[in-house]
Amino acid sequence: MAIPFSLPLIDADVIAEVNDALTNTGWLTSGPKVRQLETEIGRMTGTPVLCVNSWTSGAMLMLRWFGVGPGDEVIVPAYTYAATALCAMNLGADVVMVDVRDDFCMDPHALSAAITPRTKAVIPVDIGGLPADYDELFDELSQNALAFQPRNERQAALGRPLLLADAAHSIGASYHGLPVGRVADATVFSLHSVKNVTTGEGGAIALDLPEPFDNEAELPRLRALALNGQTKSAFEKNQTGAWRYDIVDQGLKVNLPDINAAIGLAQIRKYESELLPDRIRITDRYQAAFAGKPWAILPTFSVDRRESSRHLYLLRVEGADEAMRDRIIQRISARQVGVNVHYIPMASLTLFRDRGYDAADYPVTQRLYENEITLPVYNGLTDAQIDEVVAVVTESVEAELQHAVGDSPFDSPGARSGTQFDSPEARSGTQE
Repeated sequence: MAIPFSLPLIDADVIAEVNDALTNTGWLTSGPKVRQLETEIGRMTGTPVLCVNSWTSGAMLMLRWFGVGPGDEVIVPAYTYAATALCAMNLGADVVMVDVRDDFCMDPHALSAAITPRTKAVIPVDIGGLPADYDELFDELSQNALAFQPRNERQAALGRPLLLADAAHSIGASYHGLPVGRVADATVFSLHSVKNVTTGEGGAIALDLPEPFDNEAELPRLRALALNGQTKSAFEKNQTGAWRYDIVDQGLKVNLPDINAAIGLAQIRKYESELLPDRIRITDRYQAAFAGKPWAILPTFSVDRRESSRHLYLLRVEGADEAMRDRIIQRISARQVGVNVHYIPMASLTLFRDRGYDAADYPVTQRLYENEITLPVYNGLTDAQIDEVVAVVTESVEAELQHAVGDSPFDSPGARSGTQFDSPEARSGTQE
């Protein structure tokens, strides 16, 4: 049974919404479908929302709005996709990487040690859909607020670095009972093709800035900044007698087209009622199946009142190194089951190595990466397909372990849980 790693949900609702955009609205670029999608996401987050054409664009837009540029530092976790760093680098800022905890999220203590007077923003990442520990991150920023050196009015009004959540994976997740979107100063979701809700390519910014900011008042400023600094969209200009506009800032061109928004609009309307519960079904079935495997380190979906959106299933193999993990993936792939790895540590990638980053400086990141295998999770995955993935992964892991060490020594009862990151040893990276 061939099982792809990921498939977007293209069902009758999506087709109908796209057809409506094509045949009934007379509009393809940013227009009524985008505004409806912003309203639906805002209903989930309880915040003003601006849709853009990618996560990267949304993060760049927020950093640009805050005045981040050359000479500034932006702190990101070492365990993430490169876009988390590139959004700052593309504006000329310097990226500072810090290590993560065993939950794959930014280590607040590592953050504290990295903050300098040049720090203008911090971008924690909700890896796999599990929110980072935002209370601890805010505490560290507050404790270091005296070192903050603002360079413009917005920075002075905030009085500390901007906490910008990389929620590319975590739409629909919650933190201490609050929806992701209301746990940082600003939050950027990804609506890329493989995400829980997709527009093909796209992103969405949720604003939850503290006083003295007025989030509703900041939204039109961001909207203009996303459209070359223009005060009216083409759709608004197209209304009778409304052609006149102004350019009020040196903006970007990162608006989301209506034809893309239509796909996400059909999905977001049933996300909380149907699509997210289906992802919970899939990941819970994996959890139950792997719970009895002594070599399985299970991902964490609920801990410390942090609830995941179940975007990824990050399975780790106890005792495997990177070479063994890669051989296991080869065995799985030969059985026509699609798996992946999230992510190659940034400091190992050529761009970052050439700029002086060293993967050895982030030991927890390296330890998590070297034995991680991401399993398929997407709407439409059947119980039979899940069971096939479990069987193929189990057989591949155990065959490789047997090949490597003879009789497997993994005879302790039950699987390891990813929630063990709270131990001092785990935090230091000295043991699993």
